[in-house]
Amino acid sequence: MNPVRLAVAELRRLTSSRLARLALAALVLIPTLYGGLYLYANHDPYGAFPQVPAAVVSDDTGTTLSTGEKLQVGDGVADHLVESKSFDWHRVSHAEAMRGVDDGTYSFAVILPRTFSADLASTAEFKPRQASLVLETNDANNYMTSMIGSQVIKQVTASVASQVSETAASKLLLGFSQVHDQLVKAADGSEQLRAGATKADDGAHRLADGTSSLAGGLHDLAAGAQRLDAGIGRAAAGARDLRSGAAQLATGLGTLQSRTAGLPGQTAKLAAGAEQVAAGNRTVAGYGAKAAAASTDLKQRVGSERASFISALKAQGLTDAQLAVVESRLDTIDGYVNRADTTIQSASSDLTRLSKGADQVAAGARTLADATPALTDGIASAHSGAVRLRDGAGTLAGGLQTLQGGASQLSSGADKAAGGGDSLAKGASSLVSGLDSLTKGAGDLHTGLVKGRDSVPDPSDAQRKAMAQTIGNPVGVSTDSLSSAGSYGAGLAPLFMSLALWIGAYVLFLFVRPLSTRALATSQRSIRTALGGWLAPALVGLVQVAALVLVVGRGVDIRIAHPVLAFLFLCFTSMTFVAILHALAARFGAVGKFLGLVFMVVQLVSAGGTFPWQTLPGPLQAIHHVAPMSYAVDGLRRLLYGADLGPVMGSLGVLTAYLLGALALSTVAARRSRMWTAKRIKPELSL
Repeated sequence: MNPVRLAVAELRRLTSSRLARLALAALVLIPTLYGGLYLYANHDPYGAFPQVPAAVVSDDTGTTLSTGEKLQVGDGVADHLVESKSFDWHRVSHAEAMRGVDDGTYSFAVILPRTFSADLASTAEFKPRQASLVLETNDANNYMTSMIGSQVIKQVTASVASQVSETAASKLLLGFSQVHDQLVKAADGSEQLRAGATKADDGAHRLADGTSSLAGGLHDLAAGAQRLDAGIGRAAAGARDLRSGAAQLATGLGTLQSRTAGLPGQTAKLAAGAEQVAAGNRTVAGYGAKAAAASTDLKQRVGSERASFISALKAQGLTDAQLAVVESRLDTIDGYVNRADTTIQSASSDLTRLSKGADQVAAGARTLADATPALTDGIASAHSGAVRLRDGAGTLAGGLQTLQGGASQLSSGADKAAGGGDSLAKGASSLVSGLDSLTKGAGDLHTGLVKGRDSVPDPSDAQRKAMAQTIGNPVGVSTDSLSSAGSYGAGLAPLFMSLALWIGAYVLFLFVRPLSTRALATSQRSIRTALGGWLAPALVGLVQVAALVLVVGRGVDIRIAHPVLAFLFLCFTSMTFVAILHALAARFGAVGKFLGLVFMVVQLVSAGGTFPWQTLPGPLQAIHHVAPMSYAVDGLRRLLYGADLGPVMGSLGVLTAYLLGALALSTVAARRSRMWTAKRIKPELSL
């Protein structure tokens, strides 16, 4: 019995009844249901973002620029988001947005803080602040919406940054235009400055020649003024000496006159006083003589009364010791009395001599008083002559002093004039040099300003707007894809179509017998038995491929760049997957079917159908390079998207190797299955 007849027999068994035919039809549609529904559900999720509810909150209070202009960026950004309809945006309050994200009313919320505009405007300050947006998410709603919200924030941030940069660039370019206008005015002014400097330089040369001649004449004048000043100075010195001497004489005589003015009266009074003093002295001398006599008498009485005083005390009963004390005290008193008597006697003699001298003084004073009037008259005459001499000398000295002051001022003025002439000559020379430099500098300034004017751009309003837009967004992205999936669903199609074929092959062996028991009971060759067991599910797999391609290409509307080649590649992939699962079921029975399910799960996570396989953990990367579904996905991508078909041959080579290997394993299983054992007759596990 050849493999075709074995396959036909198995197909007849599968379609032997109405229920069996319905079951087979269900098996055929399982890959279509899995792949078609999944791709239908994920055909274009990005296009459905306008249905995703999201909140936008503008707490921005705005700010006032230095120009007085009101800046309110937050409301503009919020309005732009709502108008863009990129999501189902809702303009709500801060509290409502937080509550909505928490209970799932909104998938996420974008919040513009109170200082958003102020932070953007701070770029013109020395301490700029970075403006920020707040994205509130809740992964309990959906993790993907959080990722999508992050991308929205990046786009909004880039858009705001572009607008801010465009505005700043526009102001900068406007400043260039203003600078250009000012440079034009400055260049015109520098031309006028250069012409004026040239005229001033000519006048300065003539001024320098005149100041040199003036300086020579002023030096001659200064020399003559110095000689005149020296002569007048000597004459003035002599006059001052004469005036000084006359002044001293007049002063001395004036002093003498003032002192002797009252001398006659004073001498008269002196004479009268001297006479009165003499009379008083005579009286005092008489009193002194009487005092001396009284002192002598007292001394004598004290001496005579001492003895009687001692006797009286002794009679009163004083002891000798007490009397000795009294006598000691009386001796002291006697000493005092003796000294007083001596002093009085001496004073009396002095008063007598003083009285005689006073009489002589009174006589001399009277003689002086008589001669004093003639002396005072002579002093007054001498003083008057000295005063007249002093006044004349003063007048002469004053005139000469004034004349000398004028001569000194003339000399000083001449010296200063000569110095000023020299300074004027030097200044004129410096002025000439400076004006020469000024003329050259004015020419250089004019040349430089003209060059600066020509080098500073002066864009028009349209040019400035275009340049500001370019500066604000200098990099444009141009996407050029060698091949394009076209939609999110088309991007997932290679993985899920391959997975659908594996699932379709897997469910077939829930009903199809891997090996024909009738063939195993005969002497049929093992290779034929294996091919016969594989061929029937492989044919059903081809029908699965046709249904899947029809639904994906027509129903889900996923564009297939090479439909015929893609169909053939999927047919070969299905035949390979059927062969692998057939080999596992034939060799290991129920365990093999379980291994087929495990192998499907491992390939699902390692095929690289969503993210690049390089992002997989190391062990899964190793599995990726050997798993057949990886090559099915890679080949199908190129056939669906229209990329280079060269690598498809490599994928076919790997699938061919798996196909041949699986058929070889099935052949070995057929050979081993010829031997019936108790486990085969009554297996421990049956699926």
